Amino acid sequence: MEETNATPKTTMAVGIRYGLIMSVVSIAYFVILNIAGVDMSQGIGRWGSLIFFAAAIFLAHKYFKDEGSGFMSYGQGVGIGFWLGLISSVISSIFTYIYVKFIDTGWIQQMMDKQREVMEQNESLSEEQIDTAMQMTAKFMTPEMILIFGIVGGIIMTLIVALIISIFTQKQNPDPFNG
Repeated sequence: MEETNATPKTTMAVGIRYGLIMSVVSIAYFVILNIAGVDMSQGIGRWGSLIFFAAAIFLAHKYFKDEGSGFMSYGQGVGIGFWLGLISSVISSIFTYIYVKFIDTGWIQQMMDKQREVMEQNESLSEEQIDTAMQMTAKFMTPEMILIFGIVGGIIMTLIVALIISIFTQKQNPDPFNG
């Protein structure tokens, strides 16, 4: 006998489901880029994950509508994005913390060295300015700060993407009192 789910999916349940999926994708993306030696501070390393988040939010919205009443308000779309961002940011940031703290302890120094190279290419900066900037950067490039910024930044980034995507994926119920 096939079991049917009579209760509609909640925004939290859908967001958590797709947040778990997105955390696996984020971790795989991080590992693949690290193995390939891609600079994570710019280009595809920095912005490529936006494509994955946009796709995950779109698919989560589709799933919510398909498994529910067929409708989704703008607020529900943003709510799904929030939960997706919260779950995926927490899990992937914890993974990154463990990775940079215990597995690849030289990762932070590699990022710092790449940052210094970029600054040195900027001919308008003196050596003293570069040293000052690197001292400030070092204060924020610790495993703990990476964890905090990963969670907070991930939630904010996902919310912004959800705010935009929800404009296009929302589908208002024409008869909200009957359904």
